[in-house]
Amino acid sequence: MNNFKKIGLSALAGSLAMVSAHAVEYTMTGGLMTTYTSEQGEGAAPSGGKGFGSATDLGFNASGELDNGYTVSYFMSVDTDAALANTSSQMKLGMGSLGSLHLNNKAGSKANAIDDITPHAYNETWDGLSPDNISFFGAATASGSIDYRIPAQEYMGTTVNASVTYDPNAGEGSVTKAGVGATSVTGVAYTLQVAHESGVEFGAGLETLDDHAGLAGGGADNTENLTGYIKYSLEGISAAIQRSYSDPRRGTAVGGADKQADYMSIAYTAGDMSFSYGEAEQKTDAVSSTAALATIKQSSLQAAYTMGAMTISAATSETKNVAGIAAAKHQENTLAVSFAF
Repeated sequence: MNNFKKIGLSALAGSLAMVSAHAVEYTMTGGLMTTYTSEQGEGAAPSGGKGFGSATDLGFNASGELDNGYTVSYFMSVDTDAALANTSSQMKLGMGSLGSLHLNNKAGSKANAIDDITPHAYNETWDGLSPDNISFFGAATASGSIDYRIPAQEYMGTTVNASVTYDPNAGEGSVTKAGVGATSVTGVAYTLQVAHESGVEFGAGLETLDDHAGLAGGGADNTENLTGYIKYSLEGISAAIQRSYSDPRRGTAVGGADKQADYMSIAYTAGDMSFSYGEAEQKTDAVSSTAALATIKQSSLQAAYTMGAMTISAATSETKNVAGIAAAKHQENTLAVSFAF
């Protein structure tokens, strides 16, 4: 594996050196979102409040072609709301019929891209609309990793995509140039997606983390995360269901609590209008002397209207059993206006 990594990175560096300066194209995009949010809670949930907020982002793109016909591109998103921060950055080496390599510096791995594929008008049911982020598949290998993705395979109306992700520092962010990670845990993830022209799509993913080494109590099994989904789209209607499992350090004396997350949603788009309703829940099992948590249940009703570069979105969401605490409840209403430029 070490030899493979050295060869692969050396070849990548050599290929990038062949980019001609005149062949590189640069573009910049941007976006601004302003929100008004109100929330209230019961029990141990956040007590609530309301306020205006904003997010301002700039996107930088560069692309070019190598002498051998390969393509190279880079993307970086910068949050400019306060101190400048790199929130997302990836590099892609396109190798034609051989597929592509993707360096996921900040987020961007294919595994994390299928953590929740259910359709929505504004955001995933759990994303920014709840105190609980119940999405976990691919999170450990999202940043500081590298993907290999096969070229899309098409046969009799069916398109197949697959990928493998390698992360030498699973669960950690990317490191600086010539730096090393704070962990020696290796992560590997695989994805497979099959879509048919009839509108049916299904996919699955497996992520393993080599985190058993050095644990008290022994055991030789790694953390294993799984996900699977099925999605159907017909004209303006789309619906999907998905289930994910997490089995931390299975088989060891210090194994963590198993988790199961379920997602479902339906969305409808008519012209410039989009509507969606989604539900999600997470169950956390008992482990050792620790009791099982109450099932977290989330729901969100959303709508969006697009007028050229401006989109107006609204969402009303509810979470029951916040943080796995029975009777803890959180409600949130959001109105957002975003501009793309």
